[in-house]
Amino acid sequence: MRRRTGREMVVGGDWNIAPTELDLRNWRGNRRNSGFLPHEREWFAKLLEHGWRDVVRERHPGVDGPYSWWSYRGRAFDNDTGWRIDHLLTTPGLADAAYEAVVDRAPAHDRRFSDHAPVVVRLGAA
Repeated sequence: MRRRTGREMVVGGDWNIAPTELDLRNWRGNRRNSGFLPHEREWFAKLLEHGWRDVVRERHPGVDGPYSWWSYRGRAFDNDTGWRIDHLLTTPGLADAAYEAVVDRAPAHDRRFSDHAPVVVRLGAA
């Protein structure tokens, strides 16, 4: 964190953790599955308690998603039955500088290049 280094940081990637019920479409059916287990969500919550900021969630408060991963099974992508498991956590200064945070979802199933979609946070002046 910035307190120790004096620098701002971003930590991002495919974390494979949906931190809250808002972060996956079928949370009730996944309560016992990896990625939504209580100890995983508690670990993620502790990162936020220590000052890391979940910029995407902050820019999309109280809404489902935006999801960044969809199973290849069924019509998960078409039905937006996804998980928000790709995260960009930042130090407070960068979170305050973020003016946009989106998931760059492909327009259609046949146009996507992966089961994940890029998570993009734009920093600085809008």
